[in-house]
Amino acid sequence: MTDAHYYHIDTLDRFIHEPARLMIVALLYSVERADFLYLQRETGLTKGNLSAQLSKLEQAGYVQIEKTFRGKMPLTVCSLTVEGRRAFEQYRARLQQLMTAAQHPDLSAGQVACS
Repeated sequence: MTDAHYYHIDTLDRFIHEPARLMIVALLYSVERADFLYLQRETGLTKGNLSAQLSKLEQAGYVQIEKTFRGKMPLTVCSLTVEGRRAFEQYRARLQQLMTAAQHPDLSAGQVACS
């Protein structure tokens, strides 16, 4: 018999699960730091939407935002915090568990988690 709670997608981190934030966190996970324009170009988000999502991630403690200047031009540089890296790793692991459980519905949660 399977543990029904094991299949619930609502057990994923909601801050990361939102598509725009997931794109941002995934990008930041793969680099040490990234500037705002790089994130905007890679995610395809508008300036306003990217700014709003970064603010939410910063409030959650997942992203650190540094505002400086390059010459006279403003420069916003973002990076994942230690907590943000850990949260993304846990998100990925949980998503993998859910995907494995969906592929093997006859296994119990304990068997899937250990495989």
